[in-house]
Amino acid sequence: MSTPKRYHPLMMVLQLWSLIRGSFFFVILLFVIKAGSDSALVYYARWGLLIVIGISLLAIPLKWLFETYAYDKKAFYLNKGVLFRSEQTVAFSKIQNVNRHVSVIHRMFGLTALHFETAAAGEDASVKFEALTLQEAEKLEKMAVNKEEKEAVLEETEEGQVAEPELPSERTLHFRPTKKDTIKASFISLGFLFLIPLLFSVYSNISDIWNVDEEAKGIFSWIAQSPLTFTIVLIGLLIVSAVLGMVRTYLKYGAYELSSDKDRIYIQNGVIELQSFSILKERVQAVELKQSLIKRLFGMTEVELISIGQGVISEDSPDIKSLYPFLPTERAYELVSELLPGYQVEKKMNLLPLESLAIRMVQPSWIWIIATGALFWFKPAVFGIADSWIYVSIALLIAILVWRWLNFLHTGYLLRDNFVQFKKGFFESSIFYTKREKVIEVEVSQSRLQKLIGAASISTINRAKPIRVEDIRDIPFSVGEEFYRWYLGLRV
Repeated sequence: MSTPKRYHPLMMVLQLWSLIRGSFFFVILLFVIKAGSDSALVYYARWGLLIVIGISLLAIPLKWLFETYAYDKKAFYLNKGVLFRSEQTVAFSKIQNVNRHVSVIHRMFGLTALHFETAAAGEDASVKFEALTLQEAEKLEKMAVNKEEKEAVLEETEEGQVAEPELPSERTLHFRPTKKDTIKASFISLGFLFLIPLLFSVYSNISDIWNVDEEAKGIFSWIAQSPLTFTIVLIGLLIVSAVLGMVRTYLKYGAYELSSDKDRIYIQNGVIELQSFSILKERVQAVELKQSLIKRLFGMTEVELISIGQGVISEDSPDIKSLYPFLPTERAYELVSELLPGYQVEKKMNLLPLESLAIRMVQPSWIWIIATGALFWFKPAVFGIADSWIYVSIALLIAILVWRWLNFLHTGYLLRDNFVQFKKGFFESSIFYTKREKVIEVEVSQSRLQKLIGAASISTINRAKPIRVEDIRDIPFSVGEEFYRWYLGLRV
């Protein structure tokens, strides 16, 4: 085992920054907005907040002083706690994913955060290093994920230093967005509307502290009194919003890279704050291709890798297990096969029989029943029309039936060799693909209504956080039996 090490001192700065952000709202509320309050509740809340902040400030350097980490060729060993000491052991064999996150503060000091995710639950679910030098992070990552090179990395030189041999990694670059991709992504993600919620958020925060309603009314009146002024302001806001949306999308996806080697898939993201994610190909449990309605209209698809780890390194960082969310659909299908040999998502799938549509149409809708009951009770006169609530109820029922019909048209399944594939959803469409050896449980069930027409529902369960359950309803019962035999084929 290596000599126990303290974490980098920058960890204290990061924890201090986290404390400032976490307490900022309460400080403003209690010491600025409620500055003149004589309430006993506010008084004790102020002292309680100061005590919590004081204890936290004291705990930050003590944690850095007492908490250490060490490793050997099999596991990480972390000593935790100040008053109550504990040791966490995380075996390398349990590590599923590796995340890196480089914030602005990290970049200033040439450091990175490193997060190893495992299949375990509770305290042993992950190992997080909030601040490491790039060399140390590289060494720990190689030890944790490269089986062949662990012993070489841990070899000690004559001076007692840990050797860091060159470990070449021949990666293939699969995708890097162009400027055109970034512009399209900003519009498809509605990034050009970014300014509207931003203005409302700023206005809401300011109005909580100062009364600006009268000033706002005056500005709106001045803009509305002249059609020319209104048009100019509107065009200006749209231009600024579009520019801000593109900048925001660029900062989020401008430096995106998707690559792989023979063992792992690598995702890198971010311009100012860098984040990377890597996962062993063998640990991918399933893939999901997702399309919103607007993405489907523009021929875009998002591919998500489903694995046991969460894919995030902190509460503020996004989930990056999703591949670039605005991939051209054809390219998305190709990438699945490129990244995961043996995975081949098919475009043509088996559709549901018309009997399945009948089941979906006659099933009671609790949304319609509850809404109709409320309409009957209150009997609102919509647009001043007497008994118009009846037409509202009928319109809602028609909308629900149309929704079910559209979902029926966009539902499909495919069972072939050692994989199963489900498709469902209209406004939010998804294709779920998994291999038989990745499925830990299956279920075939029948409701009374399904028995009448010989239909069934099937479902799969895959390891993930949380457990991933996917199902397809109202397929022919014969397909359900075939699905059950297909799964048992791995066991017999």
